[in-house]
Amino acid sequence: MTQEITFETVSLSSLAKVFPDEEIQDPVLQGATALWNEIYSYQIAYRCEGKLLRPMQIRMHSDIQRHVQIRSVGVVPVEMPTYHDHDDDVLRVTPGLYPDPLYPIEGFRLTGLPGQWRSIWIEVDVTDDIEPGTHSIEIAFETDEGELLGRQSFDLVVVGIELPKQTLIRTEWFHSDCLAAYYGVEVFSSEHWQWIRKYVRTAVRNGINMILTPLFTPPLDTFIGGERQTVQLVGVEQQGDGYRFDFDRLEQWIRLCEDCGVEYFEFSHLFTQWGAKSAPKIMGQVNGEQKQLFGWEHSSTGQEYQHFLEMFLPELRAFILQHQLESRVYFHISDEPGPADLEIYEKASRLIQKHMGEFSIIDALSDYSFYEKGLVEKPIPSNDHIEPFIQNEVPDLWTYYCSGQYKGGVSNRFLNMPSYRNRIIGMQLYKFRIAGFLHWGYNFWNSHLSKRTIDPYRVMDGDYAYPAGDAYVVYPGESGPIESLRLRVFHEGIQDMRMLQLLEQLAGREQTLIWLEEGLSTPLAFHQYPHHPSWILSKREYLIKKIVACKEKRRLAD
Repeated sequence: MTQEITFETVSLSSLAKVFPDEEIQDPVLQGATALWNEIYSYQIAYRCEGKLLRPMQIRMHSDIQRHVQIRSVGVVPVEMPTYHDHDDDVLRVTPGLYPDPLYPIEGFRLTGLPGQWRSIWIEVDVTDDIEPGTHSIEIAFETDEGELLGRQSFDLVVVGIELPKQTLIRTEWFHSDCLAAYYGVEVFSSEHWQWIRKYVRTAVRNGINMILTPLFTPPLDTFIGGERQTVQLVGVEQQGDGYRFDFDRLEQWIRLCEDCGVEYFEFSHLFTQWGAKSAPKIMGQVNGEQKQLFGWEHSSTGQEYQHFLEMFLPELRAFILQHQLESRVYFHISDEPGPADLEIYEKASRLIQKHMGEFSIIDALSDYSFYEKGLVEKPIPSNDHIEPFIQNEVPDLWTYYCSGQYKGGVSNRFLNMPSYRNRIIGMQLYKFRIAGFLHWGYNFWNSHLSKRTIDPYRVMDGDYAYPAGDAYVVYPGESGPIESLRLRVFHEGIQDMRMLQLLEQLAGREQTLIWLEEGLSTPLAFHQYPHHPSWILSKREYLIKKIVACKEKRRLAD
């Protein structure tokens, strides 16, 4: 190797964020423990000094090599990291290049940029055909001529105990219009369906088991008087004073999603966002011509739209029963209504409950009075407004977060936040028996209020509307979705929840909570937890040891 090149490598956990222009602060991690039926991830950071290394080769040696995937952690430009009155639990507030997309590495070739830290993401699919025991994963960085630049070895101890199936219902709003717009395909053309399938599969791989299903174009994140591209699954034909409905395309959507592993279907909102004041955009055939039947100008409580729903909802109910979806469908009234919207929301809710009261109705709202009045069966308060719902022991409680949860220490996943703040949600969900989690942005590649489409690799904040990283967790790739670091870390949080549920099966809930909170000066809460990655990593190792011990105790007892 020429003397002018200096090359450094360091092995780090998945909770590290490696910035190109910042010295690494996270502790070195060279080994860990994993259970069957989980995906374990870690990183190797690297930096060269002296000259550009292009290309570099990555070589891997491991007895579990076929279970290992390596990707490059890319960086994206962030202009608006957060709001001005953010809390202190952030990594940066300055604009710059932030790590996030996980790019495939073609031919295992990388580029070493002088003076810049970068990292690779190593992911192990720990299936039950991996023998229990220690498995070493050695990663070598070489010049294109084969000279060794650096090497890191990681010991993964595989425990032959399987994580239980995910019980959490999780939805990240799936924006099928954004797929059509970005890839330039006609809505619900064969090409569009192919993209939908790829993005749904990636969602399911990351623990998203509920899909936002656009009965009609979702009335979400749209400016008043504006509209989003039509993505309507239910065919409508106006016939005199009545309507005829075609559910063939909805059936196609459900079949595709089920084939990809989706378990639950979240039907799009039947009234507009932030108060249920208007009807959603609904297109239909009138005398053989496609026209807009409903939209902003139609009051949600007006006779015309009420008549439409009186005809539509019974037929939708029949479709649900015919396809045996009763326990797997969820309805929405309006997203994030406030106290001032209580009266109109109540009218909308009563109508939907009249026809669909036997099914689950959910909405993101943080005012307890909506639930108290029986207007929504399953309220979804934000994680910074959840306390009244917990105190009143609301059954099967859900939670969510979005741009508003940027302070107060609560969990979120903005690009400038430390990854432990993202991952801690799993342990919180377990402690408070949370049944579901909702987020609005799986792939929202529009500006704020959908005034224009954006380039997801350049505009991270919806045109300076919300902190970078709020609107999406996948990037569009040439052949399919590019996962983000944040998406994978959230999934690790879900795995933590499943690990705690496994321990509860073996030792009981009371003892599991004691072990979870052991060593804490204050109990775990949504706004209160150790703000350091080492606590999550060490607690995980500790709890796995408890699982092994409990399993062995049961074996001896048998």
